[in-house]
Amino acid sequence: MREASPATGIRWLLDTEHGSRERFLPRWIFLRALGLIYFSAFFPLVFQIRGLIGANGIFPAREYLDAASRAFGPSRFLLTPTLLWVRSGNRALMALCFVGMIASVLVVLNLWPRGTLLISFICYLSFIAAAGEFAAYQSDGMLLEAGFLAMFFAPRGWRPGWGEKSPPLRLAYFLLQWEWLRIYFESGIGKLLSHDPHWRNFSAMDDYYQNGPLPTWIGWYAQHLPHWFHAITVALTLGLEIGLIWMFLLPRRFRIILFFIVTPWEIGIILTANYTFLNYLVLSLGFLLLDDQFCAQFLPAISKQRFAERVAAAGVAQSSPNEAQGSARRPSFYEEFRPHLNAFKLAVIGVTLGWVF
Repeated sequence: MREASPATGIRWLLDTEHGSRERFLPRWIFLRALGLIYFSAFFPLVFQIRGLIGANGIFPAREYLDAASRAFGPSRFLLTPTLLWVRSGNRALMALCFVGMIASVLVVLNLWPRGTLLISFICYLSFIAAAGEFAAYQSDGMLLEAGFLAMFFAPRGWRPGWGEKSPPLRLAYFLLQWEWLRIYFESGIGKLLSHDPHWRNFSAMDDYYQNGPLPTWIGWYAQHLPHWFHAITVALTLGLEIGLIWMFLLPRRFRIILFFIVTPWEIGIILTANYTFLNYLVLSLGFLLLDDQFCAQFLPAISKQRFAERVAAAGVAQSSPNEAQGSARRPSFYEEFRPHLNAFKLAVIGVTLGWVF
């Protein structure tokens, strides 16, 4: 066995070769859901973006970028990171949307996930950075954060399948869960720090369903439930958002229990109001509470067997030394340089994800 050392710990956190080999299926589910969420963000923009920030829109992107250029000078590219610095006309805006949609579909199809996630992220960041008040929502920031972390979380390769040859990066996995926790916890703390008496006297939900964002027809029926029901939902909301979500730090059994608590909760929110894709993002992040042992039982028998065989074979190939590369031949320049390249890569990943945290 190798002795524990700081370098071993860093590789355990930041190197996919030492990544978690128990969460291939939750990662696969999450990335497919993230691709759909990206698509749902780009698709409406096809019909809206020209009226919002187009040449004759409410707040043209060109005017916004010109103002940023005058205010920030050379630092404008860092403070307003967008491809629209090159061109910001209607054709450029439409191209941004269609490229983003194509990339998000490729994410769903599991084709070159790291590259297509990068393209999706750049396209959506380009819109957000130039959209001003039209993109100052919590859901936009959370999608960008999840999309950025997913680039480190996704498997490498053009058609990675389950990604068994590229295990989930442990630090990226934790940061995605950390984002999930923050969405809940900050929401709960915000309710208490707002000093709104309705959250303290358990009446906040009495009128929520008719005052919430675009309530659904199911919300109409929920609104007419008695006060005791609304008071209970207030208590459960605060208890879940401030207390229960910390169960994600507990062992496997508690995490699965937490999944079956938060998932119906999010579905209930989705069915009664419209917070755009925020709740779908939170719902998909919740699948990271699970592991392969739990998810595999829902696969068909043939797929379950193939999945187990592929993961086992990839683990053996990864842990076994390649005896063919012994002293019989001189290592190539790339093989000699590769350890230094890997060390540089780990340093970049560590600094980047540490900054995000």
